[in-house]
Amino acid sequence: MIAERLVRARKTSGLSLRALADSVGVSQTAINKYEKGLLTPDSTMLMKLAKALHVKAGYFLRPNPLKLEKPEYRKKSSLSPKKLAMIEGKILNKIEQRLELESLFPQPPVPKFVVPKGLPDTIESLDEIEDIAKTVRHKWDLGLNPIPELVDVLESVGIRVFEIEESADSKFDGLAAIVNGYHIIVISKAWSGDRQRFTMAHELGHLVLEARLSPDMDEERASDRFAGAFLLPDSALYAELGEHRTRLELRELLLLKQEFGISMAGILYRAKDLGVIKPHYHKSLVIEFSKRGWRKNEPEPYAAENPHHFEQLIFHALAEGYISESKAAELMDMPQMAFYRMRMLEGNNAASY
Repeated sequence: MIAERLVRARKTSGLSLRALADSVGVSQTAINKYEKGLLTPDSTMLMKLAKALHVKAGYFLRPNPLKLEKPEYRKKSSLSPKKLAMIEGKILNKIEQRLELESLFPQPPVPKFVVPKGLPDTIESLDEIEDIAKTVRHKWDLGLNPIPELVDVLESVGIRVFEIEESADSKFDGLAAIVNGYHIIVISKAWSGDRQRFTMAHELGHLVLEARLSPDMDEERASDRFAGAFLLPDSALYAELGEHRTRLELRELLLLKQEFGISMAGILYRAKDLGVIKPHYHKSLVIEFSKRGWRKNEPEPYAAENPHHFEQLIFHALAEGYISESKAAELMDMPQMAFYRMRMLEGNNAASY
């Protein structure tokens, strides 16, 4: 138990065996033995390790740590294994806090995620994914209108959404995975709202399309197609742009982005996929986007999503007496007095959360 948690905490902090050993005043060999379970640190050493790794000493004594099962990543190939391990550690810490909180409710506060019924067992082409996205929208009573808060939709059907801070890494967009039987999606705070939303819809695509794609289909491309169709249904795109266009105004793309929360580049790709514009015209606009620096930073970013359900659950549990104020502050990683001021809507803390 201590060994596994020590490994995760060290990797999450980004420290090498040598750096951690130097920080707590023991040999690298000793740290290696701690991590392999060949040697158990005493209470004094646990305190030193906790301080060096910025965790509480009780962290090492919790039950065996959770693991990401079937992870599907949206990240750049240049993201180093060390950085990815740091990100995964932060994600798992957040998930542990969330599941610990949920376990204190007398009844599960979040439903179990189930893939909607009525989807085909085998998908042979990308065009079929358009109908699948519509089916999911219909089953979830979303209609064909813009989805204002995608996080709320996912949480309402049992997918827990977590956010990694900007400092995690700009090469990481997100992931989908199963943890302890629960479906989770992670997004990065480093990106604008339209990119976050596409990441969430893409990861939802992985969950919905799993084991349904024919062997010759690329899962990443299929999940991209699902994301575009889920955020901006074909009928909505046709209604806004028409079924065939020779040219598009950039302002048209921006207005659609503001309405549906999907990037201008994503809308452009949808228009090409659905035959509204020709591939050569799409390519010319992609070149124009590159010249303007819009491949990374489009004009007027869509407002970022706000995964706030963990905080809502904390105050729900606090109001019903399932947890104490000190436990709530601990779960929020806040000093108790700061948490109290936030709870009472006092001062700057109330405005910052």
